[in-house]
Amino acid sequence: MPSAVTETSLAGIPVRRGKVRDIYDLGDRLLLISTDRISAFDWVLPTPIPDKGRVLTQISAFWFARLDTDNHLLSLNLDEVDLPSGTDRESLEGRSMVVRKCEVVPIECVVRGYLDGSGWKEYQQNGCVCGVPLPAGLQQGAQLDPPIFTPATKEETGHDINISFDQMVQIIGAETAQELAQRSVDLYRSGAEQALREGIIIADTKFEWGWFNGRLVLIDEVLTPDSSRFWPADQYKPGGNQASFDKQFVRDYLVTTQWDRNSTPPELPEDIVRQTRAKYIEAHDRLTGQPFAWK
Repeated sequence: MPSAVTETSLAGIPVRRGKVRDIYDLGDRLLLISTDRISAFDWVLPTPIPDKGRVLTQISAFWFARLDTDNHLLSLNLDEVDLPSGTDRESLEGRSMVVRKCEVVPIECVVRGYLDGSGWKEYQQNGCVCGVPLPAGLQQGAQLDPPIFTPATKEETGHDINISFDQMVQIIGAETAQELAQRSVDLYRSGAEQALREGIIIADTKFEWGWFNGRLVLIDEVLTPDSSRFWPADQYKPGGNQASFDKQFVRDYLVTTQWDRNSTPPELPEDIVRQTRAKYIEAHDRLTGQPFAWK
């Protein structure tokens, strides 16, 4: 198995680190580097997944080129960045994006086409998801037609908090909220239709948006196994947990351990790491129709 990249260092370039990405400030642009860190239950796990960052970057680039919306991607070419001398360029290849610097909208734009995760838990309690009433008697994993828009706050630490559309309006205004809701649902529909042709159900996803020169553009990652639930269509059966191509596999493993979610997470066994890497790569290959270049 190849080595993993858990953290990058570019001397002299300001950086902030998210759960997965190292974000370097290039002045009028940003350099986003997706590491192989993986998070679950609001913790960054001590064990990375080799090449995960490359999968996220390549899938995002695939969608940015195909979805009919403005986005922040400028280039995947590291030659366009004046990297410090001695930088290990090889480790950064395939996981780096040069993007426009945008003013981030402080809302996670979540679209759900199937009922699972936090939405399923909330539905069991009150029959709604983020204030959206749903029909009675739905099963876990049931398809939602039409898909529903369920925003959440963007939290710097901890878990994003589900909110109602009215709360979203209070944060960013009615006009922006309505535009983001419609555009997010439209993008989800388009992506989900394309993915289904390749045998993948995108059960739900979250989009992030930013302002650039007065217009809203799609930013961060898009329709990846980290921002979405990917299910193999040929194994889909509502009424319980689904097989997945995303990090739900890791969450499911952690639930079987003694970890209390309030202390440092345990290391992942090598077989879980290997299987997780294979699931991410299979999602890439199915969606893009191209073999992952770093196998």
